[in-house]
Amino acid sequence: MADPSTRAPLSDRLTSRTGAWITLGLAVLGITVLFGIFSGSEAPARTGQAPAASESTQASELMAQFPDADRQSVIVVAGRQDSAELSDADVDALQDLRPTLAAQTGAEVAEPLVSEDGRAAVIVTPITVGSDNSETAEVIAQLREEIAANAPDGLVLQVTGGPAFAADVAAAFEGADLTLLLVTILIVAILLIVTYRSPVLWLIPLVVVAVADGLAGRVTAAAGTMWGLEFDAGIVSVLVFGAGTNYALLLISRYREELRRTDDDRAALSTAWRATAPAILASNVTVVLALLTLLFATIPMTRGLGVPAAIGLLLALVAVLFVLPPLLAVCGRRVFWPFVPRPGEGRPQGGAWRAIAAGVDRRPAVGLAAGLALLAVMAGGLLGTSVGLDQLEKFRVPSESAAGLETLSAHFPPGEAQPIWIVTDTDAATDVVTAATEVEGVVRAHPVAQTDDGTLTTVMVTSEYSPGTPQSLAQITELRDAVHPIADADAVVGGAVAIELDARAGTEHDLLVVAPLVLAVSFGVLLVLLRSLVAPTVLLLVNLTSAIAAIGAGAWLSRVLFDQPALDLQVPILAFLFLVALGIDYTIFLVHRARREAVRWGTRVGMVEAVARTGSVITSAGIVLAAVFAALGVLPLVTLGQLGLIVGVGVLVDTLVVRTVVVPAIFALVGDRIWWPGSFAALGAESSHESRTDAARAH
Repeated sequence: MADPSTRAPLSDRLTSRTGAWITLGLAVLGITVLFGIFSGSEAPARTGQAPAASESTQASELMAQFPDADRQSVIVVAGRQDSAELSDADVDALQDLRPTLAAQTGAEVAEPLVSEDGRAAVIVTPITVGSDNSETAEVIAQLREEIAANAPDGLVLQVTGGPAFAADVAAAFEGADLTLLLVTILIVAILLIVTYRSPVLWLIPLVVVAVADGLAGRVTAAAGTMWGLEFDAGIVSVLVFGAGTNYALLLISRYREELRRTDDDRAALSTAWRATAPAILASNVTVVLALLTLLFATIPMTRGLGVPAAIGLLLALVAVLFVLPPLLAVCGRRVFWPFVPRPGEGRPQGGAWRAIAAGVDRRPAVGLAAGLALLAVMAGGLLGTSVGLDQLEKFRVPSESAAGLETLSAHFPPGEAQPIWIVTDTDAATDVVTAATEVEGVVRAHPVAQTDDGTLTTVMVTSEYSPGTPQSLAQITELRDAVHPIADADAVVGGAVAIELDARAGTEHDLLVVAPLVLAVSFGVLLVLLRSLVAPTVLLLVNLTSAIAAIGAGAWLSRVLFDQPALDLQVPILAFLFLVALGIDYTIFLVHRARREAVRWGTRVGMVEAVARTGSVITSAGIVLAAVFAALGVLPLVTLGQLGLIVGVGVLVDTLVVRTVVVPAIFALVGDRIWWPGSFAALGAESSHESRTDAARAH
């Protein structure tokens, strides 16, 4: 039994017979109060795609000053079911539909416009959009129901256009967060049952992390409302479940290890808490600080994710370090039933992992070369990878707006669905229209509205290019080059395609700013934790290589398996952030243990011991985290599916190759110099009495 005088007071209070119940009581009280305080919180709507200072955002803000700014046009696309030309009777039937549409929308409905080939027609009708996409979705749903009830025989009618696309996105996500939560819980439950081989134990960490996630959902929603942050709650939930489960796995694994050394399960749990808390805290701080670097991003959805995700991870940390231990203490050793660990079992720990680590230690150059070769092949997937999906490629699920756009593009200029808007001073509107008309690919340009004081005019530009294609994006730049020099026009070019262009520029800027900050944060944490210059530098380079390899492999798999021609805009920056920050987690779990073992056995043997003792838990944690991120694939947005795929692949490779082969090989080759400028004398001085007594009873 461990000497009570060596125990940290906090770990004793958390695990003692009385302290555990007191801690649980305080935890239940605090959780109940917080749930009550934040019960009505809802996160802000996700609307911002381009940087706040971008030209497209300026155009949107100016257009909000125009009369009826809440009215936008949707397009009803009509075609025959047999794809034949529309007859005069078909066109008359569409004419007869106009009063129905007018009654539904409360606005004047345009005459049907028949395409040149006679196989399609469009009716443009304004609608009053909601304050967010969900409200707009209700308006579009009612319009579609009315059209379906009055559709002429033999015709297929589809509602498309900007508001329809926004509505279909909102509809696709209806209930998706609940689906993601249920799938995530199911995945974690199955993997915990397999890991612990116990019908009871898996429930305890799952319940603790689930409560933390539920609380995080409410607290982050309140934070989003308070600070005007736009973020994806699904990503926050995945991070909380993934990281929280990883922390729990590390703690419980060390608890089981200590139970094989002592009859006192509370002392074993206290020792496990002291041994793992520094690594858990360091890994959490790394990810939290890395997430906070997103505050330097310019894209609202990227910038808004940092604080809520950091809050979620901090709540997961508190739950695992201060709620899980008392629960385990109350349950005692029997919670591991039927495989209850007992002292003196004599079973060597991590036999398979020890054999792998020993093999790498014998031939480190071969192991390092093989690991780096695999990462190089994976990174080769970046060749031919492009970034940016057009409107039709962003969603996995079919939608009426996408189908309508395809029909529209086949018979009309594709730009009809999402026109380009130019806001200019009224006195220069004629010159702006002339300049815009002369730009290649512009079908027409004409003024459509003025502000009440007559100072500003909106010019609608119709393009012959499909929205989101390279030609349409280049056209925005050409339009800006054409209208900006016009004297006294102060013209700004906006609209969906302009937003897409500005979002791409903003994302590129964010990657160049955030990526170095993430690396700097990771290096700083490793520096403090390992008290070395060589080890953090080498480990960070390995982690960077692994992240790049995972992005390459994920991009290649997206193209080959899912026929996705490019990565969506936010995928590279978020994938890099998660791969580096979460990859450092496993580095910390492994190297923190290796540093302790090196005091006893030396660097090479210490690393073999560290792999043997953490291989199982790190692999389990990696599989859980990869599977949880893979759950993002149930959501309809391609961005989240690609992110889940890349991070999932990266975590598995990080766990099975980097931490098992590459890092041990480097430690074997570099040897004691890996701790420079530290020394074993310094390491020994820093080691606790617990470490020395552990060494005496090990082996």
